[in-house]
Amino acid sequence: MSKTMLMASGIFVIILIGLILIIVIDHTSGKSYSVEEMPNYTQIKGEYQAEGLKYEKQPHLGDSQAKVKVVEFADFKCPACKKWKEANMQRFISEFVDSGKVELFFINYAFIDRDSILAASAGEAIAKQDNDKFWEFYDVLYGHQGDESKIWATESFLLDLVKENINGIDYSLFEKDLKEHTYMLDVKEDYKTAGHYGVNGTPQFMVNGKLLPDSSYEGLANAINEQLEATASSPQ
Repeated sequence: MSKTMLMASGIFVIILIGLILIIVIDHTSGKSYSVEEMPNYTQIKGEYQAEGLKYEKQPHLGDSQAKVKVVEFADFKCPACKKWKEANMQRFISEFVDSGKVELFFINYAFIDRDSILAASAGEAIAKQDNDKFWEFYDVLYGHQGDESKIWATESFLLDLVKENINGIDYSLFEKDLKEHTYMLDVKEDYKTAGHYGVNGTPQFMVNGKLLPDSSYEGLANAINEQLEATASSPQ
């Protein structure tokens, strides 16, 4: 084979690999599209405030009068987040939330890929309709989590997932909000807020405004109990 033919073959292979990398097949709909068509943070325009945790804007569980506020920072594509949820969340809710000791909040730190952002915006759209339905979505989406290295949280995947599993919401409104990227700025604000407070991976937890150095259940429980002891011993 001549040198010219070898070079041409090499260029063809490079182009082919590039096309494979940027084209995603949505197996739910059979639609193919460019990853570049999916949202990224630079394309999300608008004003946001990175400082302040803005508890009132976040999905939450538990008594609003609880002395301890815990924030979970997570990415729906994160395998470690799914693993933590499956191993610990039921115990955490039973031990701390249902007992009235803790109010739990969820803040997106969607960083793994562009479909992380889309999945986060779906959660925001549901939370704006019904806080309790967000937690149903949280459970269902982690239960259907795909490969971290692949684009799977596509528009049609999320629409079908919600249609088949989440009852009691205005589905037409959800579809409109997802397609029109209604809450993308909220996702970006979450991301910037998390970064402002030092979040650099998922899952990470904050207890009464203090970011914990690790995400172990023991570390989280210890931090909560320290805060409970401190509030119990402080003068009323």
